[in-house]
Amino acid sequence: MEYVPKLVYDDDCYFCTWSATFAVRRGNIQPVRLSEVQDGESRLRDFEREHLPEDFEECAQLLTEDAVYSCGAATEEALVIAGVLPRRPIEFLRRFTTYNWLREKTYHTLSNNRGIVANVFGRDPPVSDHVPEEDVYPDRASGKRG
Repeated sequence: MEYVPKLVYDDDCYFCTWSATFAVRRGNIQPVRLSEVQDGESRLRDFEREHLPEDFEECAQLLTEDAVYSCGAATEEALVIAGVLPRRPIEFLRRFTTYNWLREKTYHTLSNNRGIVANVFGRDPPVSDHVPEEDVYPDRASGKRG
C-alpha cells in the first residue's frame, strides 16, 4: 500500500484550512486536523506521532514516508507534491541558508497575519467539508487516486 503524506493543519484557522484544501485537492496528501492530534484522536499512526517535533503545534507539519517537514518547509513540500512547485529547483534552493530563511520568514509573516490574509484566502474549517471523502480517508477509497 502506498504511503500518503499527511498534512497537520490548524483547523481553527480559515487561512490554514484554505491552504490545506489547496494542497489536498492538487496532490496526494491527507489532511489531519491539529485539534484531533492534540486530543489524541487523529488517524496518525504511533510512529507518525512519535516523529512529530515537540513544538508541532506551532505550525504546519507534513509527514512523508521519508521525512517530517515543519512550517514553511511543510508548505513548500506540500506544493512540490501537489505539482505547483518544481522539485529539482526547490531541492537546489534548499541548499542555501538565505533561501531557507526567506521561506520561513514568509511562512511566519503570513501565519502571524492569517486573520487578515483569510479575508482573501480563507475557508470555513475543516478541510473535509471542501474535498472528496477519499482525499480525507484514502484507506476507504476503492481504487487508487489519479
